[in-house]
Amino acid sequence: MIDLDYLAFLENILTDNRKERFLNVLGNRTKHFTIAVEDVFQMHNTSAVMRSCEVFGIQELNVVEQRYGKKIDKEIAMGAQKWVDINQFDSVTNCISTLKNQGYQIIATTPHENDCLLEDFDITKPSALFFGTERDGLSEEILEKADGFLKIPMVGFTESLNISVSAAIIIQNLTNRLRNSDIDWHLSNEEILEKRLSWARNSIKDIKRIEVRYYEENPR
Repeated sequence: MIDLDYLAFLENILTDNRKERFLNVLGNRTKHFTIAVEDVFQMHNTSAVMRSCEVFGIQELNVVEQRYGKKIDKEIAMGAQKWVDINQFDSVTNCISTLKNQGYQIIATTPHENDCLLEDFDITKPSALFFGTERDGLSEEILEKADGFLKIPMVGFTESLNISVSAAIIIQNLTNRLRNSDIDWHLSNEEILEKRLSWARNSIKDIKRIEVRYYEENPR
């Protein structure tokens, strides 16, 4: 449960413009789609994918790092890591299992004999969209466990795009279609409260000292 008194205390520190901005952004956030990236060797690409998630309203990014274990490039992310939830996994198996248990279908973003073009993709089902490495693409495990395959139509000589570019194109397309649909794609009231609290904490300098003071004055 969210401590509403504590949330009110923190939001009282913020400007009215900041609080209004939070509500406007949260009104466009969704978990109907979630993004997963697998062993992306160049971490600036994962950071760029995170930025696309933030810009287009995807609340969660799932990162599988079995081999490279790199950190988010904060300069590329440009602060997006403060506003997007990062779920980290040490294996593809754990990531897929977790997402399936949350009700997502697994969609591999790669050409396949059973693939679907982006504009024809069914947006009604909650979907986890998987993006692979620049060098090797998605792993066999993901391809075997995928519920569907999605590709971007291309008409040039080059047959592939950088992962960050592919993710941006797909995320923008699907979230735009989602917002123009009758699907219930918004965050729940409880999720919105959780994000308001998290974002307020991320916005306040010296938050640990302020928290200590608050709970000293308002013991649980």
